[in-house]
Amino acid sequence: MMHFYDDGVIQLDRAAITLRRYHFPSGTAKVISLDQIRGFTTESLGLLVARFNIWGSPDLRRWLPLDVYRPLKSTLVTLDVAGTYPKPACTPARPDEFIALLDELLALNRA
Repeated sequence: MMHFYDDGVIQLDRAAITLRRYHFPSGTAKVISLDQIRGFTTESLGLLVARFNIWGSPDLRRWLPLDVYRPLKSTLVTLDVAGTYPKPACTPARPDEFIALLDELLALNRA
């Protein structure tokens, strides 16, 4: 399996997840080392679950990077990162591929 994912907003490799256009208002990226990630949760995007939230926090529990295509996406991934509030979250363009790779890389990182 390839150990790299990039959809223009999210980049995942063996070392880190990069969330492009994360910080408001500067639009700079947030890089999260895989060894900082304790786990993650996934949920479907509904009308009330961040679907139309283009940038920032829909509920004060998580923060999403700028993504103008979020209303067309289906899955929200929230990362559990120690010492981070609100929790970083993202909506990958290819959620099945992203989640499978993230699972694999986190398992390798813990081994």
